[in-house]
Amino acid sequence: MEDWVYRALEKWPNVPALFGWLGLDRRGRWTIRGEIIGRPQIIDTINPNYAADEHGRWYFQNGPQRGYVTLESAPLVLRTDGAGRLMTHTGQRVDRTEAGWLDEHGALWLRTAHGPAVLEGEDLHWVLERLRGPRTPVDEELLAEALALPSGAQTTLSLRLDDGTLALGRLDFEAAPQVLGFVREPRERQDD
Repeated sequence: MEDWVYRALEKWPNVPALFGWLGLDRRGRWTIRGEIIGRPQIIDTINPNYAADEHGRWYFQNGPQRGYVTLESAPLVLRTDGAGRLMTHTGQRVDRTEAGWLDEHGALWLRTAHGPAVLEGEDLHWVLERLRGPRTPVDEELLAEALALPSGAQTTLSLRLDDGTLALGRLDFEAAPQVLGFVREPRERQDD
């Protein structure tokens, strides 16, 4: 978090949190009440002040007020930069991954040092270039076999990353929050 946030929290410690206003879509775009936020100044304020609480609810700390974020997919959306490195939608470089999965749609889910993340859509070519299996290159048949496995199963595929090779499991989209420890639709809790 930025220093101004801590100063505001100290000055106004009991500002109620907001729920249902902020969102993050599958492409890593911030939304407010369903409308995409396009102003770079607003995005540049949200990104460094985005974090998770102890219950797996992700939020934007806007000074003294916490705005919980409804997630269309994952808390972090991954992209590749021009050099082929993974970056979060908030601009953080992904240098370390702990676990990886493919969902039933072929999206790549990673537990990163920054939190739970997904790579899908236009950057999936990055995944295909780095996939390894019992037969190399990985063909459509081998990929289809992996995607047909039940959620929780281990595939025969692995992903070559800068920090090593990561064995890939299968994970259903709907099971991702429970396995990776995040909440897609945060709600107020009695202990808030």
